[in-house]
Amino acid sequence: MSTPAPADETMRGAIARNPAVQTLALMVLVSAVAWIGMFVGYSRLFVLATPLSERPWGLVTSVYAHLGPGHLLANAVIIAIAGGIVALSTSTLRFHLFFLTTGVLAGVVQVLVFHLQGTAIAVLGASGAAFALVGYVLTSNVVSQLVAGWLGISFRIAVVVFAVAAAWLTIEWSAPGSALLAHFTGAVLGLIAGHFRVLHTS
Repeated sequence: MSTPAPADETMRGAIARNPAVQTLALMVLVSAVAWIGMFVGYSRLFVLATPLSERPWGLVTSVYAHLGPGHLLANAVIIAIAGGIVALSTSTLRFHLFFLTTGVLAGVVQVLVFHLQGTAIAVLGASGAAFALVGYVLTSNVVSQLVAGWLGISFRIAVVVFAVAAAWLTIEWSAPGSALLAHFTGAVLGLIAGHFRVLHTS
């Protein structure tokens, strides 16, 4: 006869399997390594900058690494809340793919737009992915889905609404000097993905 696992062990297992928690742990780990790298003069190993082909690994490391504890904490709070909600209705694989994809795309838009304007910049942090998670929560919930269905909003109109909503999120939630284009891109991607409930498994 098997013995049931203690409740605290079951709870710890559930927390460890939560993709939002896994993401936060990965952010802490990569950020800590990045801070050590910055201290010894290897900061550019973790940032995303043009040309993208020069350090392609930066596409991934730049999403999880952060400039400092305050930067990490600010993004972690958003991801813990919005990501925790999203994690309830999706699989671990879908969550991580969404987080990484939106984070990468947001960062790429930020550095490429500035590159086209003749300015070389580097980005670091998960804020693009965090804004995508917030956007997803806003449009994937039952109330938003019912309102959209009741109003019969066409996709073209929805895109305009998403753009306006993303602009509002970017302006209201972005700290001075932050990567506004990355935030806007992440919010748009999240709002559209939430509208189609691409992460939902049922």
